[in-house]
Amino acid sequence: MSASDKDRSGGSKRLCLGIITGVHGIHGEVVIKSYTQNPLDIKAYGPLDDESAERQFTITKARLAKKGIVARLKGVEHRNEAEALKGTGLFVDQSMLPEPDEEDEYYFTDLMGLAVVLADDQPYGTVTALHNFGAGDLIEINPVDGKATEIFPFDKATVPRVDLEQGKITLNPPLMIAPEAPPKNPPKPVKPT
Repeated sequence: MSASDKDRSGGSKRLCLGIITGVHGIHGEVVIKSYTQNPLDIKAYGPLDDESAERQFTITKARLAKKGIVARLKGVEHRNEAEALKGTGLFVDQSMLPEPDEEDEYYFTDLMGLAVVLADDQPYGTVTALHNFGAGDLIEINPVDGKATEIFPFDKATVPRVDLEQGKITLNPPLMIAPEAPPKNPPKPVKPT
């Protein structure tokens, strides 16, 4: 099961493909944190808008670096111009995104807000976030009982069913093993004689 950082839900939705996090050098290059599966693919979507859709950005050059994508934006020639863009989200209309390649592949935002139920259809919570820190996708759920959010692997064993039409996923939480309670009468320490 795979998820990426894009959306396929209905409507004319704009999605954030990345954010400008800093500058590189003195010639107006920016550093972009890309949310696309392949970070350099952010350039392939054509002009990107800011959140208000008032300003458009075209990436003319991009390369991978330790801190993210170092990119040249059309019309941004100086460091001061690049500095002013820090924190700017880069958005695209969802119609620009490809369909998922596989049947059990979803865009993260398809899953956000979905109801979470157990195998017997008992309500469990709501999907609040999805994460990938490099070892696989994780799903964060806000339980209906109001306890702290819980994070589970987003795989077939833990999430055997995703039903986008009904707006819910089925969760099969892994068996949790409680730590052993300490003995009631622990042995007393012995002093050497």
